[in-house]
Amino acid sequence: MRSVSDKVVVISGAGSGIGRALALRAARGGGLLALSDWNAEGLAETVRLAEHAGATKVRHDVVDVSSRSEMAAWAEGVVEEFGRVDLVVNNAGVTLTGDFTELTYDDLDWIVGVNFHGVVHGSKEFLPHLIASGNGALVNISSLFGLVSVPGQSAYNATKYAVRGLTEAIREEMLVAGHPVTVTCVHPGGIRTGISRNGRKAAGLDGGAIDALFEKKLARMSPDRAAEVILDGALAGKARVLVGIDAHVIHHLAKLAGSRYQDVVARVTSRMPIR
Repeated sequence: MRSVSDKVVVISGAGSGIGRALALRAARGGGLLALSDWNAEGLAETVRLAEHAGATKVRHDVVDVSSRSEMAAWAEGVVEEFGRVDLVVNNAGVTLTGDFTELTYDDLDWIVGVNFHGVVHGSKEFLPHLIASGNGALVNISSLFGLVSVPGQSAYNATKYAVRGLTEAIREEMLVAGHPVTVTCVHPGGIRTGISRNGRKAAGLDGGAIDALFEKKLARMSPDRAAEVILDGALAGKARVLVGIDAHVIHHLAKLAGSRYQDVVARVTSRMPIR
């Protein structure tokens, strides 16, 4: 796939952050948009911005990606309206901060439902249509924390590693079967979005300090630049896309250190004031 011009582009979690930036880039590129988010207000704002950016057609649905039935209905509606699907970005995601011993089962079910089951549902429901398109692309958003683990993010790590494993296996299956679908796993580093503010924290943690650390120290790349890197990688059919210098540096340092990277991370994070 060389461009998104006249392509049906499906994006979950399009109400803010990277999802919104991807929608606007696809709109400027001439794509036909099918967008979803759980937040109706944020989604409506993305639609307004996409239309202002030149989108010729935008379908938008309020969808809970953790719901199999809602995702199935969304996929059915998209195909019924557009007749095909060319590019799918399973982007919706949430964070859950806190040591594993302090996390509740409700919180664990919530993050697994959104971050992992959401990607499962999006891949399962749209993949047959990507295959039928004759030139499809599936893009699943993992994280830098799908390549390395950090304390306080056990549940987030688990879901993002799961997304990576699922995506890489789907890519292999497409290659084995000879299906005309490229599959890309994306690993963003710190992107300036509201994901920390909108996430959950274990009881007793200073949420304000956690959000401030992320937004002032860790989130260095703009969503628009991240969307550019992601879309370029998807159109090139790359198997893996690292987004941000932090993603590249930490990933390669971890590869060089092997499992000992965990000792280094533990020492560094133990000195952070939020713990």
